[in-house]
Amino acid sequence: MLATLTAAAPTRAIEPAAAGAAAAGAAASAPTGTSAPDAGLRRPIPKAAGVTVPAIGLGTWLTFNVDPADGQAIAQRGEVLARFFAAGGGMVDSSPMYGHAEWLLGELLRGTPAQGRMVSATKVWTPFAGLGPGQFERSLELWRLPRLDVALVHNLLNWRAHLPMLRERQARGELRWVGVSTSHGRAHDEVAALLRSEPIEVLQLSYSLADASAEPLLELAAERGVAVVVNRPFDGGWLFDRVRGTPVPPWAREALGCEAWSQVFLKWILGHPAVTCAIPATRRPAHLAENMAARLGPLPDEAMRRRLLQALRPR
Repeated sequence: MLATLTAAAPTRAIEPAAAGAAAAGAAASAPTGTSAPDAGLRRPIPKAAGVTVPAIGLGTWLTFNVDPADGQAIAQRGEVLARFFAAGGGMVDSSPMYGHAEWLLGELLRGTPAQGRMVSATKVWTPFAGLGPGQFERSLELWRLPRLDVALVHNLLNWRAHLPMLRERQARGELRWVGVSTSHGRAHDEVAALLRSEPIEVLQLSYSLADASAEPLLELAAERGVAVVVNRPFDGGWLFDRVRGTPVPPWAREALGCEAWSQVFLKWILGHPAVTCAIPATRRPAHLAENMAARLGPLPDEAMRRRLLQALRPR
């Protein structure tokens, strides 16, 4: 099937503060066109009138959980962030459950111009109602921000307690948008019921060429005016294993401008109009550059998306 797909014609040691300074310098020296980097494709937050975000963001699960004493790893993540913002990136997604990731973000972003362009996203994940406020406050402290943009109840864990708490933070000006998240195709029925009953602004879920089972939720989110953030866009790397040794098809280069499979995978996701933003995670600056290029140029039409799904679905 991959051969058929390929041949087919298209229907088209450093201190954290120093790492932060390096990120700032790289972002400031990047080509900006006018007064800001070209963010390429942007999508709206439907319940925030006039607000749009770049359609490719940055996840930090595993990739930003580094030893605070590992200067080389810290410098590498600083370069990833620098390239991300220089390319017009916006949403950076993290969580208290991601080890040192939130601490590292706060250190790298401290005092940088990029901090003002960032859309910060984090999570609350505890079965205990009394621990939710502390998690949120700790995230504010670690990110070094007066306000977070997005806070999600992760995997819907005790959402009945945590959503009211997050709305209180929203009313106090400490949070812009409230939502929930799920991953690995979990709890779709519960998410659907919550979308119909709760006035959330953001839903994060898993959606990729390896698992398109969330499509009914995408349609429902669009109907309810809820922004959709896609996690695990490469299915934890399975999609790269699926195409290993297979070049990007010439038609994908010509019709979509894709130079790497990561761009094919991300453009397929963004081809669904209900998707607001995808958040691939990486620790490698070169991979970050490849991912960010997916926000530029044409997106696949429905016929192309169907053909890609048929060719790459798990067997």
